[in-house]
Amino acid sequence: MADELIDVVDESNNLTGEQKMKWDVHREGLWHRASYIWVYNSHGEVMIQLRTKRVNDSFSGKWDVSAAGHIGAGEDPTEGALREVAEEIGLVVKKEDLEFSKIRKQEIILPDKIIREFHYIYYVKFDGDTSSLNKQDAEVQELKFIPADELEKDLAENPDRYVPHSDGQDDGWVEAIEEIKNRTK
Repeated sequence: MADELIDVVDESNNLTGEQKMKWDVHREGLWHRASYIWVYNSHGEVMIQLRTKRVNDSFSGKWDVSAAGHIGAGEDPTEGALREVAEEIGLVVKKEDLEFSKIRKQEIILPDKIIREFHYIYYVKFDGDTSSLNKQDAEVQELKFIPADELEKDLAENPDRYVPHSDGQDDGWVEAIEEIKNRTK
């Protein structure tokens, strides 16, 4: 996974005009932006990805959101979402297929870095099979659909199997599961 140039923002998500490499932004604990794409199907299932086991990745080998990634320097959040979902899981969608939900502020303090991000949350409906997708093997070990209720139960019983998505007040996993349940009623 290559380093990438990203925009630095302040605590209120305003661009500072500064651009830095992702690793420097995490090392210095600077605020920045990322796109998070939750893929779901008509059956009320959520697509999750198992991250590959990589050196220097704090959450390797854990289940994560369908697709996510940093928004590149000068890139629009929606463009970033379209790029990430295509790169990571091979799902090519149009701008009008993305359903923007909200911006979430998240801070995770780890021993070797501080991740301070504004997540631009999107949903996209996909009724195909995960085996038809061309996942990025360097980042994604496995893709699967899981019923929303089953995912919710496993998250409660085995939270360490999943990448944390909490802003300290709300849990991004729970929020996404509820959103998907509402979209597929």
